[in-house]
Amino acid sequence: MTRATFLERIRKEVARAPVAAGVSTAPRPPHPEAAAEAVRRQMAERWREALDSFVREFERVGGIFHRVADLAGVRPKILEIARGHEATALVAWDPASLGLDLASLASDGLAVTTATSDPDGDARRRHREDSARAQIGVTGADFVLAETGTLILLSGRGRSRVTSLLPDTHVAVFDRSRLVESLAQVGVLLEALHVDPARSMSGAMINFITGPSRTADIELTLTRGVHGPKTVHAIFVEAP
Repeated sequence: MTRATFLERIRKEVARAPVAAGVSTAPRPPHPEAAAEAVRRQMAERWREALDSFVREFERVGGIFHRVADLAGVRPKILEIARGHEATALVAWDPASLGLDLASLASDGLAVTTATSDPDGDARRRHREDSARAQIGVTGADFVLAETGTLILLSGRGRSRVTSLLPDTHVAVFDRSRLVESLAQVGVLLEALHVDPARSMSGAMINFITGPSRTADIELTLTRGVHGPKTVHAIFVEAP
């Protein structure tokens, strides 16, 4: 069978299938930065409702939610999570990207390494190896999508995507400024991010993480952790 014949068969089958709802491309905002600012103003008033929705959806898909008063409470909470998983090694985004330095956890018996902002290939390789050995990966979250309980991470220097993908347990830290209610709002904020090339993300990936990794074989036997973490924790920091 030729490629053209194969694709034509797919087109015919798709044309025969009923469409449950109309599908169209979302319009790009003519002024992305102004549209993004409108979203931020809206979320400044509605973050509590968004957080409640996120927690409900995040726990529904198997996530584990935590709340701490301020950044000082993040380290003890991560240590508690690590001990609960009997972890001995942790990898994290670099302190500038994460918003805090977890190096002090080494005094509690955890081997801590952080992603590097150095684009050197050897440094990236070492971080991949560290992430493969670590039981816990700690990241921030660029956006937190309430309607589906999804953590959205932009890759880049100092914020390697393997930090959230290779360890068995992923921990994401965020505050109210990261909350959005809908996927449409995420699209607006991403459009605004790329208006100015100097502010655009330096990495190649945008990861949408909705709960632990799940895979089902042909017999629909569900398995966790095949293509990502078995467990996902979210730590919400009350203080903005």
